[in-house]
Amino acid sequence: QVQLVESGGGLVQAGGSLRLSCAASGRTFSSYAMGWFRQAPGKERRFVASISWTGGSTSYASSVKGRFTISRDNAKNTVYLQMNSLKPEDTAVYYCAWSPIATPVYESWRYTDWGQGTQVTVSS
Repeated sequence: QVQLVESGGGLVQAGGSLRLSCAASGRTFSSYAMGWFRQAPGKERRFVASISWTGGSTSYASSVKGRFTISRDNAKNTVYLQMNSLKPEDTAVYYCAWSPIATPVYESWRYTDWGQGTQVTVSS
């Protein structure tokens, strides 16, 4: 089992930036992909971004492409989500997730372990 702890959420005005972090511990295996998902009130959890084990391949939802950047530091077992030009519609609980697949994937069912989530609120 992998333990994931997110941090960095908060309240920000539209147009602002936030950086989320997710630290992984436990049985992380030798290679794994990491992803970020989000869930707004009353809506389903949706894919945001994913990154391969090497960091050389990433995938983004169309709604965040060009504004969000996912990165990772394998020495620290940590993945980041830099969020710029935030919009009120980005308001959601953001979850990081761990996948035993080394390449970036957007299907939630491919992720086996999830963090507890961190709230991001963007005011207009």
